[in-house]
Amino acid sequence: MVANPFVILEAVLKQSGYLLVVALLRLFAILPYPFVARLGSALGAALYTLPGRRRHIVQVNLRLCFPDMPAIERDALAKEHFRQVVRSYFERGIQWFGSARRVENLVQVESAIDLEDKNAPPTIFLGFHFVAIETGCLFYSLKMPAASLYTRMSDTRLCELARRQRGRFGAELIERSTSARQIVRLLQAGTPVMLAADMDHGVGNSVFAPFFGVPACTLTSVSRLARMGHARVVPFVTEVLPDFRGYRLRVFEPLSDFPSGNDADDACRTNAFLETQIMKIPAQYYWVHRRFKHRPAGMPGVY
Repeated sequence: MVANPFVILEAVLKQSGYLLVVALLRLFAILPYPFVARLGSALGAALYTLPGRRRHIVQVNLRLCFPDMPAIERDALAKEHFRQVVRSYFERGIQWFGSARRVENLVQVESAIDLEDKNAPPTIFLGFHFVAIETGCLFYSLKMPAASLYTRMSDTRLCELARRQRGRFGAELIERSTSARQIVRLLQAGTPVMLAADMDHGVGNSVFAPFFGVPACTLTSVSRLARMGHARVVPFVTEVLPDFRGYRLRVFEPLSDFPSGNDADDACRTNAFLETQIMKIPAQYYWVHRRFKHRPAGMPGVY
């Protein structure tokens, strides 16, 4: 059986290759961006030819979400997604170790709100797991103090590296399991909080909401925190631009009448918003995640 390409990094760490990984990321941080991006894209295409669990997950997700898409098109989309994901791992070197100026020069911004408004109301920036999400979060932390929620990794050294480098421009990294009261205190103190709620973290504090017509276990934390912190919810998407021109951070208008008071309705609404954004850049959404890991009672597993 061929090794799962998406756990190669973890395997390297277990073989005492942590310093090598850091060295590679630092090397990628100083190499020309187009070269790093092309190298990662080429490796992603090569890895897609190998059988593995992550390729299977991507194919299942695409089959569920795009049942009417011809199989040959789904396969091409899956391959392009592998290109984008592996490329994003290589570009992590620039994001984690590149200079502030370099990060700024790679990002174009289209924002419906003033991102540097020091008198802004409590704000939750609602992100989604597109491959360039980290770039958008890092860029914003260059402009304003911010807090960002993260999920702890199994490897403690890699987790600490990610936490430290993601917060290197001043962002406060908060573990997802942290008390909601701490997050609310940050919101009320004027610190924007960046979070994403489009992954399956289990049925606790979640509802099943349609995602491309398929029931998806969806966190209700966005509604709950917005209600507790009297915060507006501002969606954002970071996309990879074509022709190796960097990234575009798109920040949208705050969601109107949100939270509505009905967490299930809110989850349906955020999933529907996400669907419209995915259709613009389908290969860049994080299909390697088991989005349908948990299923409603009576429905069989899909992976």
